[in-house]
Amino acid sequence: MNPDDPLNFDNVIERRGTYSAKWDKYKQKNIIPLWLADMDFRSPPAVIEALHQRVEHGIFGYSRVPDELITVVLSMLQTSYGWEVKPEWLVWLPGLVTGLNVICRAAAKRGEEVLTVVPVYPPFLTAPRLSHRNLTTLPLMPEAGRWTFDFDRLESLITPRTRLFLLCNPHNPVGRVLTRKELTRLAMICDKHNLIICSDEIHCGLVLDLDKVHVPIATLAPTIANRTVTFMSPSKTFNLPGLGFAFAIIPAKQLRERFCRTMAGIVPGVNLLSYIAALAAYRDGSNWHTTLLSYLRGNRDMVSQEIHRMPGLSLNHVEATYLAWIDTRGAEVKEPGKFFEKAGVGLADGSAFGGPGFVRLNFACPQATLAEALIRMSRAMA
Repeated sequence: MNPDDPLNFDNVIERRGTYSAKWDKYKQKNIIPLWLADMDFRSPPAVIEALHQRVEHGIFGYSRVPDELITVVLSMLQTSYGWEVKPEWLVWLPGLVTGLNVICRAAAKRGEEVLTVVPVYPPFLTAPRLSHRNLTTLPLMPEAGRWTFDFDRLESLITPRTRLFLLCNPHNPVGRVLTRKELTRLAMICDKHNLIICSDEIHCGLVLDLDKVHVPIATLAPTIANRTVTFMSPSKTFNLPGLGFAFAIIPAKQLRERFCRTMAGIVPGVNLLSYIAALAAYRDGSNWHTTLLSYLRGNRDMVSQEIHRMPGLSLNHVEATYLAWIDTRGAEVKEPGKFFEKAGVGLADGSAFGGPGFVRLNFACPQATLAEALIRMSRAMA
């Protein structure tokens, strides 16, 4: 394949010296960084071109959301999920983590409780604590080779002071796409106990299994929609995390107003270039996106095949995302993150996710890079 082809994901692009948080962590060290959730691929050509055109304009004043972006987002939600969203339900954010911290403050008072499952994206664990809300966690349960909820135990943890459930779907780091049946059971519990649901769905564009479909939990029923704040973003799907962009979908007017009041005077407006990139990605990035998913499936299968050959390591099937949640407990490796760093591979240690004994591997990189990382891991385990 032509190395200059924008759809050539085998192209190894040098990221050292570009102020990359992912790569600069191991500056001047022979360690392949697969720890942080961004991709080592160029973003869609349409996004790059749109940013070039906007930069050529040369004026970077205060901005507002482009009307066309609203139209494109609403169309995407309708086409992808059959979800008819009204423009006023959208709240624009400079990132998902901002939204998590805002909803913890908006949904619960100091000393009240937030509930989630672990392992999970670390800001799910830090946002409640930073907000002086009490955090209750429940471990995901392995069942038939996949991770799922212990719904009975989850419901038993709800108290009169529980106000909010934080959901990650598709799930980071375990890679599950929750089924409609699972989501319905969870929604019924939250409805019964009058909990607000905050659903992080920013990996919804990265469903890898062809027989899986992402279902936004808010689409289950109007009563569920009215207690749900849904977060989405093009950042993971189109590799734009450094631009800082997300949006919330909040159908209930009172909840939306409470969320916006909590943001007021603290959360900055969205970056002008983020709006431009998001519009181009959603409007013109479909061919790139289709090619990306095919490439990620191949990388996922490579990881699965090689990990299962390594003594003491195991991995459940990854249905979505570009993240592999690897169990090292069978190898009795202490501090597995540091263990693999010494072997020349930088992985995210599971302790930060509430899952000690695991590591998270980001396989969104050229296959040559991934193959070398897996060789190093195999040598270390041998």
